[in-house]
Amino acid sequence: MAAGEALLPIEAPPLSAGAPLPHVFADEDKLLVAYIVNKTDPSFDGTNPRSVSPVTNGQSVAILTAKPCLALQFGLPNDEALSGHRLYKLGLQPYAAFEVLNSSWIGSLEHANRVHSSHRPGLFSGYRHFIFTFHDSTLEFVAESFSMNCRDGSVLTSFMAAISPSATALPDKRIRLLDRLWRRD
Repeated sequence: MAAGEALLPIEAPPLSAGAPLPHVFADEDKLLVAYIVNKTDPSFDGTNPRSVSPVTNGQSVAILTAKPCLALQFGLPNDEALSGHRLYKLGLQPYAAFEVLNSSWIGSLEHANRVHSSHRPGLFSGYRHFIFTFHDSTLEFVAESFSMNCRDGSVLTSFMAAISPSATALPDKRIRLLDRLWRRD
């Protein structure tokens, strides 16, 4: 942890504590993330949890878009091991979103880039470090900013629509097939 690093909670659609099912799509410039939003179900009494999958309809799905995205890391720790994250002592919490101020990660990216012949001081000054802590994973990314919107449907159809609007024209049968192929061991 670099001296002066700090966490700033940020506003984002609340991450589901149960199964947010984050899906990540990235290329060298853009990051898209879809996840299930935590939404209170007045009919749920806490005794019979329901199972959801990427094709379960009727979900409120958040879509995060970051462009340009300089770097990303997705995976461990999960909510049960979050106390092992290097920023935990600064207040990192599960099912939440934060910005890392004075990020050592951005500092290390800038330092590594110094060998480039076109490098100039301040090249990374407009970038920010963000963290989203899901149930089974953590997403960290460095971008200038990001935007969010929500849509209703399944995670997979919402995610595919964010990648390509024409992707939503896929029949439900093909989407279920994609889900089965994805889950195959």
